[in-house]
Amino acid sequence: MKIEYEEFETLEDIFMYLASAAPPMKNTMPINSYKGYVMSFIPLSPSTGEVYLMLYAKGSLEPGIYEFDVTSKSYKKVEGIERADKVYFISLTPKRNTIADSALENI
Repeated sequence: MKIEYEEFETLEDIFMYLASAAPPMKNTMPINSYKGYVMSFIPLSPSTGEVYLMLYAKGSLEPGIYEFDVTSKSYKKVEGIERADKVYFISLTPKRNTIADSALENI
């Protein structure tokens, strides 16, 4: 498995990047808050699963649903997915993530 990296200064920048991919992926995407980083993995070779792009920034998020507004470049934790004009992220904090562990060793 090969991992490519794209580092961002802020969580909002990661959300902006992922929001640009949201329409084909619907309007809800998972992200991980793990070992001091917020990250998302995008398969670059979907058929083989051999190459991933890791988008990340230093930081953390509590598990839950986050509503992101592209116009104001802001996010907030919410109780549910309610609006079609917003992008939602589901923040998860895995106990163990072997892909992330492998990727973090190489940062």
